[in-house]
Amino acid sequence: MSKILKSLLLTVSVAFVGILSGCGDLTVLDPKGPVAKDQSDLIIYSIIFMLLIVLTIFVLLTIILFKYRERKNPKNYEPDMHGSRKLEFFWTLIPVIIVIALAIPTVKTIYAGEKAPEVTSHKDPVVIYATSVDWKWIFSYPNESIETVNYVHIPTDRPVLFKLTSVDTMTSFWVPQLGGQKYAMTGMTMNLYLQADEEGTYKGRNANFNGEGFHEQRFNVIAQSESDYKAWAKKTKAESPEITQDIYDRLLIPEGSKEKSFSGTHLAFVDVAADPEYVFYAYERYGFKLTNPHNPNEKVTISDKPLKPARPVTVTNPQFERHNMEPMIIKNGEKYEADKHYDKEMKKMEDDIQTNEFNKKASDDAGN
Repeated sequence: MSKILKSLLLTVSVAFVGILSGCGDLTVLDPKGPVAKDQSDLIIYSIIFMLLIVLTIFVLLTIILFKYRERKNPKNYEPDMHGSRKLEFFWTLIPVIIVIALAIPTVKTIYAGEKAPEVTSHKDPVVIYATSVDWKWIFSYPNESIETVNYVHIPTDRPVLFKLTSVDTMTSFWVPQLGGQKYAMTGMTMNLYLQADEEGTYKGRNANFNGEGFHEQRFNVIAQSESDYKAWAKKTKAESPEITQDIYDRLLIPEGSKEKSFSGTHLAFVDVAADPEYVFYAYERYGFKLTNPHNPNEKVTISDKPLKPARPVTVTNPQFERHNMEPMIIKNGEKYEADKHYDKEMKKMEDDIQTNEFNKKASDDAGN
């Protein structure tokens, strides 16, 4: 066996062992809902497509190595050959075809994920605000008037609209078995549709590193039947303590948290997208100051009781003024209404960020 073939065999063997060693629990390829199923199918399609390309390249490489190997009496050897229009045309066309074959299903899947799954699009979605806090997740149900920390219940066979935002660092909301991740950012509310077809408990987490407590920012998604979900929501509202602004502000201190439940939601007294500076006021209320985690001499102090009065509804996000938006306050007992909660304006803000128009407008404002 030649040295080249031995090298190829060794490379393939090492790659195969490496792939197997990383296949502990591929939850991404074990979808439990239509959104995750579409994305899983896209991943598998892409892998198979790319494997065919790699296999073709290795076959062609083997043929070339064999056919043009060094010989004592080479035949048809033409060292002065210059180019081939036919070959140049094909090796330019083939990459274009590959890009198109991968781009079309990718774009379709991405845009399909921006709305409720088609199979249940006739049903009203469950609306849940998912607020990222270092290092925990707060889930608010405006229609049910309940709030949970680090766990969330959803009904099966019904779309769920997660409205993602963050009070401090940028994070990424991800439930691998239900769908792909999406960023949660301060000053923004991003929409993410997910759905579970099977009852069960699914693991969710923040997929974007955000400091020393990153590993703690996990949560459970409990999918249950519609009747069980309604019974849980009713029981939680009746038996849980009411969330107050003092309790909510204390939750904003950077640290982990156990699972908690409350009646009412923080949406009744703050819109963190409209007031991204709210978190700093909450720190001040409890005498908390950010410290260097690498300096053991810096001590963290937190007051047992708030030191300042609760912050009134405030707008500190300049984009709200630019788009003529008001804070989205949903009082307990009120219902979420999409046409009153600036989805179009938020989408425009998202598009501005992606096209860098957001920074250009901010620079223009600063110059003026």
